[in-house]
Amino acid sequence: MRKTISVLVVCGAFLVGTAPAQAAPKDPVRVLKSTLTPGHGVRYTEIANWSDGVETSQAYDTKGVLQFGKKGLAAYDIASSAWDDEKDRVIYNGKATYYSGALAGELPNGKTWLEVPGGGGMPSEYDHVLDPTEPTTLSALLKKGGKSGNTVTGTITFGELRKVSAWFSRSDPRSWASDTEVSYKLTLSSAGLVSRLWSSYTAKGVSEGYEDFEGSTAIVDTRYTDWGAKVSVKTPSPKTVTE
Repeated sequence: MRKTISVLVVCGAFLVGTAPAQAAPKDPVRVLKSTLTPGHGVRYTEIANWSDGVETSQAYDTKGVLQFGKKGLAAYDIASSAWDDEKDRVIYNGKATYYSGALAGELPNGKTWLEVPGGGGMPSEYDHVLDPTEPTTLSALLKKGGKSGNTVTGTITFGELRKVSAWFSRSDPRSWASDTEVSYKLTLSSAGLVSRLWSSYTAKGVSEGYEDFEGSTAIVDTRYTDWGAKVSVKTPSPKTVTE
């Protein structure tokens, strides 16, 4: 009997000692940084809804390509369809921003693009104001949110975003009330990369020209795919561009 017990104890100890070790959880910020390779990027699709507190309706349907450089976002090509079927497109190459559609306004005959020196132009009040492709922004969202499984849920203010996000600092709402809160739910893939980002905020303290948006709520659902894929953002033909 003693021999049998001894053998079982030894076998049990052996089994415990050889159990496979649990893989350490991936650090999403570190994983993100590993994908920020020049000439590579990520694609996203997005649906933006608008609400006045009573009714909610779809405002924009968007597809975008973000291209990375040595210091993060280097270029992008973003196309949107509005609720009234109006089409907009914005291309940024690190030096200038190009607008077509309603965003370009009235253009001379034969011209379909407006060129504006420098960066900016996105996001508008209907685009995602949280950019998880920025390590500083992703780090802030992870720190301020609570994690449950593969999701992180939390809130962050416009004032806090100004400190960490170049994307937000170039946005249309960048100067709105600092205490505006953005609620978010961030979903991570098994690889540790952001696969989905739901966000919502109610506008207050809007700047001149956006008075009709005061008190309205933007709800944006963004899906990210093809992380690390080779991408190339091309600017419009000079023949079609006016300054």
